[in-house]
Amino acid sequence: MKSLSFVPENASSLPVWQHFLAISEIPRPSGHEQQLKEHIIGFAESKGLEWKEDQTGNIVVRKPATAGREGCPVVTMQGHLDMVPQKGDDSDHDFLTDPITLVPHGDWLKADNTTLGADNGIGVAAALAVLDSDTIEHGPVEALFTIEEETTLAGAEGIDPAMIQGDILLNLDTEENDKLYVGCAGGMNVEVDHQYRTEPVPAGYQAVKLALSGLKGGHSGCDVHLQRGNSIKLMARVLKSLQKFDIRLNLFNGGSVDNAIPRSAGALIVLPEAQYEAFTAAFDAIVAELTLELNAVEPDFRFKLEETEMPVTVMALAEQQLWLKALHACHNGVFRYSDHFDGVVETSNNLGVLRIENGQLLINCFARSLVDSAVKDLVENVAGVFEMTGAEVKRSGFFPGWKPEPKSAILDLMAEQYEKLNGDKPGVEVIHAALECGLLGAARPGMDMISFGPTIEFPHSPDEKIHIPSVESFWKLLVATLQALK
Repeated sequence: MKSLSFVPENASSLPVWQHFLAISEIPRPSGHEQQLKEHIIGFAESKGLEWKEDQTGNIVVRKPATAGREGCPVVTMQGHLDMVPQKGDDSDHDFLTDPITLVPHGDWLKADNTTLGADNGIGVAAALAVLDSDTIEHGPVEALFTIEEETTLAGAEGIDPAMIQGDILLNLDTEENDKLYVGCAGGMNVEVDHQYRTEPVPAGYQAVKLALSGLKGGHSGCDVHLQRGNSIKLMARVLKSLQKFDIRLNLFNGGSVDNAIPRSAGALIVLPEAQYEAFTAAFDAIVAELTLELNAVEPDFRFKLEETEMPVTVMALAEQQLWLKALHACHNGVFRYSDHFDGVVETSNNLGVLRIENGQLLINCFARSLVDSAVKDLVENVAGVFEMTGAEVKRSGFFPGWKPEPKSAILDLMAEQYEKLNGDKPGVEVIHAALECGLLGAARPGMDMISFGPTIEFPHSPDEKIHIPSVESFWKLLVATLQALK
């Protein structure tokens, strides 16, 4: 077991950290949760607790009420097992085999140039700590662990309703310690899979490789309002601008998952040898413009070019011109702010993944909205841009948002407990990120639901970090809630 030296010795949250450290040893990118499931099943059996797995792959572990609390409502503590696998450009971390290396920075805990997995490893760890405890008084509890939340929401979407027995759902998957969340955005994917025509490289051309790096990236829901650079959009802008030099595109790749703001991109182009000097001057000029535009939010932005080996083929010119226009036109970022919640993004799109190589073009976008009709409309907006190229575009994976319930007993109880613990009232908000509450609430109608968690910054990026003292506050609120329920 790794050291717990970054946690105060008298912290009541020590059990949470012990479970989180164990989880950090287990690779768990989306679609590869089996090792962590086996760990949880082994834990449940060692404690003599009932567990079940549904056909989708979700796991529930149940613990009876402590003495005298048998008549309390059943509480479902819920978190997801998977994490987003993002790493720095110079990292050789393998998310399928390597443990996460934890690196304390004062009151914060990070990973070594990768995502930390506090989203949602810390929520899973807190649920396990409750199941592990012999001292916390509580009614009947169950911990529901879902799969593939970060990619397709397949776990929540395919949940067997019999897996959920709770009257109350505590979703442990939000990231601001002073807030209680009562609603979230829904979402939908836009996917393009297109075969494009190629042509031989023209005579008298030379090859150049372009590399964009140093962007912060981040969570396409939580961080979309921060106006961070999108590497795909920036590269498309540069390539489109430089087409006056008769450039031809061999490949263009950027991003890795649709729900993370892409941090880097690369392209390989060829251009006439006679235009190389003018081309490099124009490239330097547009990079200077971009650096000036982004310097406040992206101080580490880097864009460079270098000569490279000549490829055999390039994208057909007509298609190149059309696709660079489409990528440049595709909406990315905030589309609309909420009319009902100050400062909250209502609708957005993230152009998250692009692959153009060897005659194959792939695009993945993820649109979100607090309003179901609005996300569907934005999807049509984005899909329409790409359909004008003649490509077939797939809309998939729609899931509803979680509509706030104005009369919530669990909200009232938790707000009261929060104020007792902290001396002030919590914020009550909705979140632009996707939570599983809407799908789980549809599977078990009538559940009273709320979401909360410790403070986590920059999830879905290698800058992800968790505020160590906030885990103590989060844990105390979870325990106080379970003990106060009657």
